[in-house]
Amino acid sequence: MNRLRFLLLPIVVSFLVGGPVFWAFPEGLRFWRATAIVLGWVGCGLLLASLLLMVREVRLAIWLGGLERMTLWHHYSGVAAYLLLLLHPLALAADGWQESPLLAWQVISPFSANWTIWVGWGALLLLMLGLATTFARRLPYGPWRWLHGLLGIGVIVGFVHVLLLGISIAALLATLAAVLLLVWRLIRVDAGLAARPYVVNSVHPVAQSMVEVSLLPLATPIVARAGQFVLVAFFHGPQYRGCGEYHPFTICATDPGVAFRIGIKALGDCTQQMQRLEPGVAARVQGTFGEFLAERPATPQIWVAGGIGITPFLAILRSEALSQPTRLLYLFHSAADAAFLNELQALADRDAHLILEAVPTGAGIPNVEKLLPASDLLSGNECYLCGPPALVKNISRVLRDRGVSEQNIHFERLDFR
Repeated sequence: MNRLRFLLLPIVVSFLVGGPVFWAFPEGLRFWRATAIVLGWVGCGLLLASLLLMVREVRLAIWLGGLERMTLWHHYSGVAAYLLLLLHPLALAADGWQESPLLAWQVISPFSANWTIWVGWGALLLLMLGLATTFARRLPYGPWRWLHGLLGIGVIVGFVHVLLLGISIAALLATLAAVLLLVWRLIRVDAGLAARPYVVNSVHPVAQSMVEVSLLPLATPIVARAGQFVLVAFFHGPQYRGCGEYHPFTICATDPGVAFRIGIKALGDCTQQMQRLEPGVAARVQGTFGEFLAERPATPQIWVAGGIGITPFLAILRSEALSQPTRLLYLFHSAADAAFLNELQALADRDAHLILEAVPTGAGIPNVEKLLPASDLLSGNECYLCGPPALVKNISRVLRDRGVSEQNIHFERLDFR
């Protein structure tokens, strides 16, 4: 990632935070009241940044360094906004305390007959409930999606609170921006206006609870590179009835013409249902996203894939001959889970630069300390990891312990909760 794209995201966030504070900076007020107002505007700016970063537009993702990076900043901006907005009423209470404890309570009491205060506490409650779902990792995707939507309602209610305090240019612009970003997300992403229509061309089982699906465009096709990922929702076909939810899938092959293939592993209710996909099923595709393997230097490389994480590496091997020594460590539970293994072995036999190590690990998290190369063999290598988050985290730790720097460890998260 070039320096400009790396800096653009924090610059945009800083502008969204600093702009409202600059326009509405309090003057001539006591310290705690001025502090409360600044905290409120900084929190509002972070909420605007969080809303912008949830917009899954291809060009925006390219400008801001990728969808994964946007998602991380979206999460952290939302959490920081909530914490600062919690401090906002406390600073108001501190200002009232200078006159009397009773006034401090009256200023922030949700039991007072004051619509402005009620709306403010309502916004904080909605934000709290919406953020709680972020940490509920075992919550099914459907309920999580709807509960997480409380954040959007909480943001709008929060800006209504700002307007009730006094209509100003800053308040109007911030509220309008929040509404536009939410509507943009609902229409372009959730309703699928930004998606392209596709149809399932073929479905082939490649391992236990995993299929490879070929998709054909019904209109202008997306421009796809090997190793990128797309968001796909499957709907209805001759017999199949899809759940219509958008899920991320890595492109594992780009076929001649305009078709591309993705691998789908049964990891939840919706992806379990996708194992029964059939030709003719309607689909909509958003993307493409990701630069995981786009700019690989001409140095020795180590690729580590866990389960379905083999797909981006397979896409590269299918599309081009390697130009640098590459060791591919492919981890899977058992032979039944080893998707594409025969093809990978054939690719390794034809490419002198590729060394394939296919390792059945059994159930549970494998002992990567025994599986990864020693420190001297890792020196000078670029390391690319793809697999379950726990596995990637464990491998990254071991690589760092063996002297591999952070800048030489590359991975991409596809969990956008």
